[in-house]
Amino acid sequence: MLMPKRVKYRKQFRGRMKGKAMRGNKVDFGDIGLQALEPAWITSRQIEAARRAIVRHLKRRGKGYIRIFPDKSVTAKPAETRMGKGKGSVDHWVAVVKPGRVMFEIAGVDLDVATEALRLASYKLPIKCKIIKRIDPISGVEVTD
Repeated sequence: MLMPKRVKYRKQFRGRMKGKAMRGNKVDFGDIGLQALEPAWITSRQIEAARRAIVRHLKRRGKGYIRIFPDKSVTAKPAETRMGKGKGSVDHWVAVVKPGRVMFEIAGVDLDVATEALRLASYKLPIKCKIIKRIDPISGVEVTD
């Protein structure tokens, strides 16, 4: 499962997920990508489940890219514990995803195979997603290699 090797501060505030993704909102590495339409915390388990769905469908063809990383710690107190006595210990790690963020990309396979792989991956995620193609920065037209 994905998690940082080390962090400066072990516990974080929850923060807010307002606004749209200003960066990471275009397909840069692959030919086709999976874009988030809602804000959410995506756990490392969900990222791994989506990655496995993509890899299984591609059958060792093409290349997949994961564009999000779970670098935010989420704490939890044990069950049946009284309130107080400080913040709980780190339970799991999440990636903060805003609307517009491209989470996964695929390169080197037919578009229909890649589309199906990303569709299967989107079922593993707790948010609505959209499959988008890479846009040429000069002409502004979708690239269909």
